[in-house]
Amino acid sequence: MSLSPLKRADYYPRGRFWQVLLTILLLGMAWAGASQARAEVPSIEASGFDHYTLALTWHPGFCASRSRPPRECREPVLRRGTEAGLVLHGLWPSLPHRLSERGVERRRWWRQGCFIERPRPGGGFCRHPDLELSEGLAKDLGDVMPGRASCLGRYQYAKHAACLDVTAEDLFDTSVALVEAVNASAFTNFLVIHRGGEVARNALIEAFEGAFGPGTGRALRLECAGRGNRLLTEVRIGIDARSLAEFPDSGSLVRLGRGDCASRVRIATFD
Repeated sequence: MSLSPLKRADYYPRGRFWQVLLTILLLGMAWAGASQARAEVPSIEASGFDHYTLALTWHPGFCASRSRPPRECREPVLRRGTEAGLVLHGLWPSLPHRLSERGVERRRWWRQGCFIERPRPGGGFCRHPDLELSEGLAKDLGDVMPGRASCLGRYQYAKHAACLDVTAEDLFDTSVALVEAVNASAFTNFLVIHRGGEVARNALIEAFEGAFGPGTGRALRLECAGRGNRLLTEVRIGIDARSLAEFPDSGSLVRLGRGDCASRVRIATFD
C-alpha cells in the first residue's frame, strides 16, 4: 500500500526530518501488515437499531481539556500506559427503532439515551448500579477504560444499553475487543508516533484510511476541544450493528458526521 505524498510542515515541527522519515518507514511496514490482520470481535445478540458508535478517548487530550480533571487524570497509576493507545469511552447503539417510531429524535437519544425511559438518578456516575461482569472481563475493562475509576462504565451502560436487549457482559466484552483491534492498527501507531506534536486533520483521516481501507474516512469522527478546537480528545468510529464480528473490515464501517476538529490538530502528551 502506497503512502500519499507528505508535506513536511503538515506533520512535524522543523528539525525532526530524519525522525519522521523513519516514522514513515515504520508506518509503511505497519500498514502492510495490517491488511493481513483480523480482529476477533465477538458479536452482540441485539437488534432494533442500525449501528454502533465506538467512542475512543485520547487520554492525555481529554485530561488536558478538563478544568476539573477526574481521578483517572490526576492519579499517575491510572494514567500509566494510556499514551500507548486509545482508551474506551463507550460503545453506543444508535437510536432504537421503537423510539424512532414514537417520534423520539436522534438528537434527544444521543443526549438522554435510556434515561428517556428510565430517569437518571441524582448524583455522580457511581450512583448507577454496579456492572455484573466476570472477573476476567472486569480486569480487561479496567485496562482499557481508565475512566472506570470514576464509574464511567456504570454510566455508559445505564445511558446507552440498559434499556436495550444488551447485557453489560456482552457490551463490554465486545468493547474491549474493538479497542484492542483499533490499537493494533497503523492508525493508532500514527497517533502514538506524533504525540506531543501537531498534525493536519487530513493526515489523521489519511492514516485511518491507510489502516482500514480507501474511503473509510467517512466512518471516522474526530472530536477536539480547547482554543480553536485544536486539541484531540476523542476518536469515534461508526460500525454496522450486524457486522461487529467483521470489524475492522471496511465493509463493517458506516458513515458518521465530520466532527469539530480544526484543520490542524494537537496530539497531547502527559508532562
